[in-house]
Amino acid sequence: MNEIKLAVPNKGRMSEDILTLLSRAGLNLSGERARSLSAKTIDGNYTIIFVRTKDIPKFISEGTVDIGFTGVDVVEEFGAEVDELLKLDFGHCEMVVASKEESDINSVNDVENGMKVATSFPNIARKFFEKSGKKVQITEVSGATEITPRLGLADIVVDITSTGSTLKVNKLKIIEKILKSQAVIIGRKGIKQDRKNEVEAFVRAIISAIAAQEKKYLMAHVPKNKLDKVREFLPGMASPTITTLLGNDKDVVMHVVVDKNSVYESVDRLKQLGGSSILIMTVDQIIK
Repeated sequence: MNEIKLAVPNKGRMSEDILTLLSRAGLNLSGERARSLSAKTIDGNYTIIFVRTKDIPKFISEGTVDIGFTGVDVVEEFGAEVDELLKLDFGHCEMVVASKEESDINSVNDVENGMKVATSFPNIARKFFEKSGKKVQITEVSGATEITPRLGLADIVVDITSTGSTLKVNKLKIIEKILKSQAVIIGRKGIKQDRKNEVEAFVRAIISAIAAQEKKYLMAHVPKNKLDKVREFLPGMASPTITTLLGNDKDVVMHVVVDKNSVYESVDRLKQLGGSSILIMTVDQIIK
């Protein structure tokens, strides 16, 4: 397999989630990551480069790296032509327009021409207000967007929020929602054709790791005459796998994958039916 270069955010909660996901998918880093700008996986098939989230679409579009993890909002802001490989079920947030709580600006219709807009996403903001027929002054800021109205630097802001709590703390109200975002895996344009097998193998590993996050592997000794009752509440992914016990004709060994949220209820019912030697294990990947 030819080496694939991956771009991963260099800090933040998304970075931690992505590294955990890569590890579950079998892409474990060799050596210590601390202060390192890049690292190789133990198998040598991947080089992971740690960069700012907002720079990843640029690295992808220029061919510096093959595949990257970033947010939908960042991809939209950069406007790069990239291949979307997979949306991930974390990093959820919304891009919104917000004004001061006491202001008369309650929708985009209330925005007057010439008003000042502070944002870290100038391209998305510009397109939104142009589409709304509003001529505003957009000021790009690199952080602390929420405080700009209180400092008199802006009338409204365009920013990312997950819970809205930061906006409320800064006495801002949401007046419009522009887009929904989440973590996403992107690749350079055409990579799905150029390196079809490698890309499919990588995406399959990620999907299998995600599928396994909500599952547990359950193994137990179960009386043979209770198997029908066990199957009623433990169907598993298809049906439980049953193996024999050496020198024991009354019991069998049951192997089954169950939902994480129901594992303790399942164990309790197994115990009531005479189950014993019950083992609960994590599942790294599920490949269907």
